[in-house]
Amino acid sequence: MNLTVAITGASGSVFGREMLRALEADERVERVHFVASENSLRVVAEELGLSGRSNLLEKLLGAAPVKTVQHADSDVGAAIASGSYPSNCMIVLPCSMGTLALIANGLASTLIARAADVTLKERRPLILCVRETPFNRIHLRNMTLAAEAGAVIFPVIPSFYNKPIDSTEMARQFVCRVLAHIGLTQREGFVWKAEE
Repeated sequence: MNLTVAITGASGSVFGREMLRALEADERVERVHFVASENSLRVVAEELGLSGRSNLLEKLLGAAPVKTVQHADSDVGAAIASGSYPSNCMIVLPCSMGTLALIANGLASTLIARAADVTLKERRPLILCVRETPFNRIHLRNMTLAAEAGAVIFPVIPSFYNKPIDSTEMARQFVCRVLAHIGLTQREGFVWKAEE
């Protein structure tokens, strides 16, 4: 698979980091295109202690990337900005309300918004892992607009029935749920089994 992953300025950088790590390790994934929004850089620095633009991807992965490449959000001429570029899916995790607004209203002014617009027009899966609380009417309307255009609204709501030991485990299990949704089931993903 060939995927695009974007991290935006909402809280929840650990979720984006765990997504990148899972995809980098997954043998079924050939290429990951990574884009970090300008606002995400501050959140990543505050939540994960990773600062600076240089080597951000390597810092998030904890090692040099093999199949993941990073693009600047200002690079609207990148390959993922074109519908002719083969891509299987785009995931925005976490997805800020500002990014949601751009995508829902077709304002393709950044690479993230343009790649999402292309994903929708080509009828490929677009997963928007929105992260905000509480939602106001504008947020709800934008989620409806995006869903009507073909996006999947996949709020960052971790599960607790698997008894996670920390926030990293919660993030990993959430990532497993998202990846299972696009056909990339992970071995470590918790599956609920009702008592017989």
